[in-house]
Amino acid sequence: MTIVEGVQVDLKPEELSQAVKMLGKKPNALEVGMIDVMWSEHCSYKSSRPILKLLPWSGPRVVCGPGNDAGAVDIGNGYVAVFKIESHNHPSAIEPYNGAATGIGGIIRDILCMGARPIALLDPLRFGSIRSPRSRWLFKYVVKGIADYGNCVGIPTVGGEVEFDESFESNCLVNVACVGIAKRNEIVLAEAKYPGDVAILAGGSTGRDGIHGVTFASRTLTEESEEDRPAVQVGDPFTKKLIIDATLEILKTGFVHGLKDLGGGGLTCASSEMANKGGRGIDIELSKVHLREKGLSPFEIMLSESQERMLFIVDPKGVETVTGILDKYGLSWSIPGKVTDSKNVRVFLNGSLVAEVPAKLLAESPIIERKAEKPSYIDELKKVERPPMPNDLSEVLVHLMASENIASKEWVYRQYDHEVGVRSVVKCGEADAAVLRILGEDKGIAVSSDCNSKHCYLDPFNGGAGAVAEACRNVACVGAVPLAIVDCLNFGNPEKADVFWQFKETVRGMSEMCKVMQTPCVGGNVSFYNEDEVTKKAVKPSPVVVALGVLKSLKNVVTLTFKNVGDCIVLLGKTFPEMGGSEYYYTIHQIEGGIAPKVDMKTEKRTIDFLLLAMKKGYINAAHDCSKGGLGVALSLMSVKSNLGLEAELRETNTENLRFDELLFSESHSRFIVTTKKSNLDNLLELAQSRGVFACHLGTVISSPRIVFRYEDNEIVKCDLMEIKQAWESTIPSYMRL
Repeated sequence: MTIVEGVQVDLKPEELSQAVKMLGKKPNALEVGMIDVMWSEHCSYKSSRPILKLLPWSGPRVVCGPGNDAGAVDIGNGYVAVFKIESHNHPSAIEPYNGAATGIGGIIRDILCMGARPIALLDPLRFGSIRSPRSRWLFKYVVKGIADYGNCVGIPTVGGEVEFDESFESNCLVNVACVGIAKRNEIVLAEAKYPGDVAILAGGSTGRDGIHGVTFASRTLTEESEEDRPAVQVGDPFTKKLIIDATLEILKTGFVHGLKDLGGGGLTCASSEMANKGGRGIDIELSKVHLREKGLSPFEIMLSESQERMLFIVDPKGVETVTGILDKYGLSWSIPGKVTDSKNVRVFLNGSLVAEVPAKLLAESPIIERKAEKPSYIDELKKVERPPMPNDLSEVLVHLMASENIASKEWVYRQYDHEVGVRSVVKCGEADAAVLRILGEDKGIAVSSDCNSKHCYLDPFNGGAGAVAEACRNVACVGAVPLAIVDCLNFGNPEKADVFWQFKETVRGMSEMCKVMQTPCVGGNVSFYNEDEVTKKAVKPSPVVVALGVLKSLKNVVTLTFKNVGDCIVLLGKTFPEMGGSEYYYTIHQIEGGIAPKVDMKTEKRTIDFLLLAMKKGYINAAHDCSKGGLGVALSLMSVKSNLGLEAELRETNTENLRFDELLFSESHSRFIVTTKKSNLDNLLELAQSRGVFACHLGTVISSPRIVFRYEDNEIVKCDLMEIKQAWESTIPSYMRL
């Protein structure tokens, strides 16, 4: 840290020198504070921008891509789906309830300020082992923060994931995503284009909470990080509900020329980014900002990250109309600024100029070219010897179903009102992706979030590609065509060459997969510095991907549950001896290394396309992708969720001459379990052959409550369905009662 004009900043000495050169003068305390927040990693993406350019972002369905508050894709009939994912990791590690709640509040605002109505939330989460008291405490209050905020504001949390791993012990990852719907011709951008337009600040009042929030998020956690608790904002979901309704009504007036929420960087960020995007300047009079408390300094007002605030850029003719609507909803507002043609952000206090910085200097920080160096552990962990196969694979299956990463997450989603708003088509846990209806139409969208951090740690390229692939597979499992993704890239300290290599390789893998899948990345977030100085441990690379797809008809939604006794079970895709990063290696053998699954990108695309075609023809009545836990776990989950048993013969699946444990628990990509009526089996298999997709008849859905896997008529697994179900359902509730 550096002290400038009595202000503590995170700017490096060389960055400060560069800022002075670009500014043409020595900045005062307020100016250096504004530069500090805008050049923070969290706001500027100064390390990641050169690498993020690898990701494809354009496509025939893309309406708004990266660089906007959220991505937007055309879903037909004049509608767009708007979606975004963000992180709130550091705040949640220090103050889990408000950290998670304000993460939800912020992501809702990102969707709202694009002119879209927020309709659904997702919560990809990562914690240390559930055996850890600290991790359970974080887990409990992060989930409570998300539940309380989402439930109060009336937006359902419809999906997400939870992953436990010791690398997240000190740095939990709280990623939150939101989806909204808008008319294509009603999209609003965060820009200030017209001199003379009025800046109206609406919603919550400005206080001292959240100051330095973005700089706090742009450094590693230390023993002193608890002192940064004031940098964590406090949310107000009841005000947010009013803001949503008021904003959507205001936008219909046609007087709003630009809109942005006040999140990271507060008023400094919102004003400078809007001015820069519009090629203009903006004047701010601080004496007119409505405050929560007296005595705030200009520095505090400009950097505060107090929640529930929106900045409207309004045609002067519409000021009375806009403020009248805000009054109707009982929302506070003030008019602290106006758009100018100066191209500078000028800050005044009682008419006296207290800061002047070019908008471009604030909004477009210099980039940093980081060194990337492959870490030595990558090759070392590949050399791990294959462990002996356990004698009792039935016992192994029960143990895996009870493991923290596979066990039921109902404890989480039962705290969420996931059906509020009448848009949810399937219940949480009933399908691989959430499905949401477009009101007034027989059309829907599907969303899923996915990432396997263990795979990414061992093989960042294939781990990144696999995150995209799995998210797209899950969307396809409900019958939706994947259209686009957004991502939240969670990594350690980018100043370390090995961490930056992980990041670079992960993005490269994601990019290649997106190109093959034709799913452009339309937005996202990078969260670095998820590392603590005490243990020197960084999180495993966690590129969380949210995929969005469209269903032409809600009549064709497919869920993962078995539908009828006697239905045929079919495996799509081949299984390979790729046990590295598997839950089987980790849970049963306490092994972290091995060869992680590789993604055959063309096979992935071909298999997903075939699945969607077979669904369209009516051949498939249940579908579930094979991922965490492999074939054995995927089949068991379908059985548990439907309360129907299964009998399967695995011989035809063993194209690679695998051991039984590898066959059951390998986490190879490009695989699905589907069921079909007996009358459609031959048609399904013939279609697969014609499309170059491996498919084999595995077995049959039975009424007896048992799960049986055979190999050439020898039983290798036989479990009581109720025992499996009890193991799967009880793990997390039992730990959370401790």
